[in-house]
Amino acid sequence: MNQMLQDPQTETSQVQPPPVPADPAPAHPRFAKPQRVAFVQACWHRDVVAEARIAFMKEAEARHLTHVDVFEVPGSFEIPLHAQVLAKTRRYTAIVAAGLVVDGGIYRHEFVADTVIKALMDVQLRTEVPVFSAVLTPQQFHETEVHYDFFRKHFAIKGVEVATACAETLHGLARLRGQVAAGIVG
Repeated sequence: MNQMLQDPQTETSQVQPPPVPADPAPAHPRFAKPQRVAFVQACWHRDVVAEARIAFMKEAEARHLTHVDVFEVPGSFEIPLHAQVLAKTRRYTAIVAAGLVVDGGIYRHEFVADTVIKALMDVQLRTEVPVFSAVLTPQQFHETEVHYDFFRKHFAIKGVEVATACAETLHGLARLRGQVAAGIVG
């Protein structure tokens, strides 16, 4: 039996496997034409809602949506009118709305949120400019640091999600409109 003993003081050189490369950023499809997006942000709880805008801008750039104009309005209730005026300019291929509607104890915040969402849907159906919502209505929002931290993180997630939905919808609409123009659909 052949056995090789190593001296404990002799260093052994072990071949280390090469480091595993980090996953490259996913390659997102490019647009045939530049897209201009309007981001309409409510100022009520600005520091919380801003997290959606910050995350949106980063993800939008990764998805080749590099022309984004930001507009601020006092609260979520004011977003639909601004969205409609912007859509009617035909300058924007999409509009994104971000706001936080909380129970202020004076009115039922669910009614405000419902009104805003329905109005945003009406804008997109009337103008054929897609409108995306990151207008959130928590069941409970307490003005404590714990809730602020939770909703800041939540708005950051929603910002990425709304950028993804915006880019994918714009690509889908471009394909659909091309098929309609070619007589494939419709």
